[in-house]
Amino acid sequence: MSEIVETDAGAARVTWHEARKARLVLAVGHGAGGGIEARDLWALAETLPEHGVTVALVEQPWRVAGKKVAPAPKTLDAGWRGVWPALTRPGLPVVSGGRSAGARVACRTAAELGAHAVLALSFPLHPPGRPEKSRAGELLGAGVPTLVVQGGNDSFGKPEEFPEGGFRLVAVASGDHGFAVPKRAETTQEEALETVTGAVREWTASLG
Repeated sequence: MSEIVETDAGAARVTWHEARKARLVLAVGHGAGGGIEARDLWALAETLPEHGVTVALVEQPWRVAGKKVAPAPKTLDAGWRGVWPALTRPGLPVVSGGRSAGARVACRTAAELGAHAVLALSFPLHPPGRPEKSRAGELLGAGVPTLVVQGGNDSFGKPEEFPEGGFRLVAVASGDHGFAVPKRAETTQEEALETVTGAVREWTASLG
C-alpha cells in the first residue's frame, strides 16, 4: 500500500510492507542517487515483515516530483520530518533508517523526532577520495541505538575507516556503496544481501 504525505518540502510517498503482528516500524529513505528500488531496501521490505517488522519505504518529495538531483540536506530533513506523523500512526516504535544520504537524514533527525533507533545503510562517511571531509559527527550524534551496515569496498567510507562510537557496524564483504559485489568476489550477490537482511533482522529483534 502506498500513500502520499504532504510535507513542507512537497509531497512524499510512503509504501508500506506490513507485518501481520508488527512490533515495530522500520522506515527507510533512499539515497541522493536513486530511489526505493535499491536492492537493499527491497530486500528488507521482502524479508522483515515475516519477522514482525513493518517496513515503510519513504520516497522524498524531490523523487516523487520526478527531479534528478537531490536538494540541500535541510530540505531532505524537512521532508523526513513531514512524513514522521504517518510513520508513527500505527502506534509502534519507529526505527528511522535510510541508505546513503537517507542514512544521514535519519541520524540528524533521530533525537528530535523520538526515533527508537537508527539504521544507517551505506553511511557516506566522506565523499569519495576526501576522507578529510568526515561526516562522522552526524553518525555519532544520533543519540539512539544505531546499526551501520557498510560495504567492504564502499568508496564513501570502508568499515575500517569508521571511528569508535556508540554504534554497531556490520561489514558486507566486497560490497560497494550499493552493496553490489564483483563477479570475481568470493561473496555472491545473494550472500551480500543476506548479510544485510540478516544483520538488520537480528538487530531489530534485539531492540527493547
